[in-house]
Amino acid sequence: MSYRVGLIIGSLSAGSINRRLSKALIMSAPPELEFFEIGIGDLPLFNYDLESNLPESVLTLKASIEAADGLLIVSPEYNRSIPGPLKNALDWGSRPWGQNSFARKPTGIIGASIGKIGTAVMQTSLRPVLAFLDAPQMSAPEAYISFDADVYGEDGTVHDASSKEFLEHWMSEYAAFVTRVLASAPGHIG
Repeated sequence: MSYRVGLIIGSLSAGSINRRLSKALIMSAPPELEFFEIGIGDLPLFNYDLESNLPESVLTLKASIEAADGLLIVSPEYNRSIPGPLKNALDWGSRPWGQNSFARKPTGIIGASIGKIGTAVMQTSLRPVLAFLDAPQMSAPEAYISFDADVYGEDGTVHDASSKEFLEHWMSEYAAFVTRVLASAPGHIG
């Protein structure tokens, strides 16, 4: 069985270290996971007034989330919290009321920063938001990556054996989590 995983990168920067980490995660993933990126850079700021006629970029976001079997959020930490573009995407994807695209999507959260605690505080802020959106989350193993440019190559190559082993284990656990959540979903055929 294979699963399509929507990759959401919480940074808009083309040179983002989390984009680099996402490439390493894809290379570390088991073969049953197929990835596609869900872009968040073209979304307008959330505005309830736009809900009656959703912008095309919002419709695309929602359709992409709904087409995914699972979600992988790879995000930095901005000022000890969720980056604005990511929070904006969460708000749009969950609206209008009753049309929450995140519901029941098995979700993994990981991120890198140059600090020693990685993205621990951002992830702590993100988890209750995802819980409210009814997105089941992989809670263990946790992953707070302290980014080192010598370890994570721009092409996704991981140049440190223990880091490579950790990412492969984390992605294997994420694949198993997606399988468990989807197998227990009502109406799931698998």
